[in-house]
Amino acid sequence: MIIRLLNIAICLFVLSGCAITPPKNTDNLCRIFAEKDDWYQATLDSARRWGTPIAVQMAIINQESGFVADAEPPRPLILGFIPWFRASSAYGYPQAKDETWADYRNSTGKDWADREDFADSCDFVAWYCAISHKKLGISLADANSLYLAYHEGHSGFQHNSHLQKQWLQNTARKVNQRTLLYDAQLSDCRQELNSKN
Repeated sequence: MIIRLLNIAICLFVLSGCAITPPKNTDNLCRIFAEKDDWYQATLDSARRWGTPIAVQMAIINQESGFVADAEPPRPLILGFIPWFRASSAYGYPQAKDETWADYRNSTGKDWADREDFADSCDFVAWYCAISHKKLGISLADANSLYLAYHEGHSGFQHNSHLQKQWLQNTARKVNQRTLLYDAQLSDCRQELNSKN
């Protein structure tokens, strides 16, 4: 029995070492892509497929999960110590809810897509922004409005639900600023990244 428990503990320790860690410097897109060498190709493929710029994809994922593959909303505590149900089914890099992720999988035919997979996640973000562009007329260069639609959903954005949420408007401006920063940084390293792919 003790040996079995010890083996299980060792396996869990080894598996936890295999977990995908976030980039060390999330403020510099060139460093992110240097550290995570397959991420540039994933975002480039999504940009080509859906038209959503790489900087927009990365700024939204940064805001939503901080590039943590298995990110989830926190569990509220009852009486200060009893964990309760999460407020949302948001999960993974894109913090996509179960229903929206199912829509993405059905719409794209990617039945195997996983919210912990970076390539699938950036494709989801790019897909969602492309729908926001088509359905709501939001420019794919307008990271502020794209993020508001991403957070509130298309119906919520149409009904201006974000106007009653100052904190969300502040967050959307932050996403827009990060998009501009990432885009400027990408112009410095895009040629080098393209030469490696």
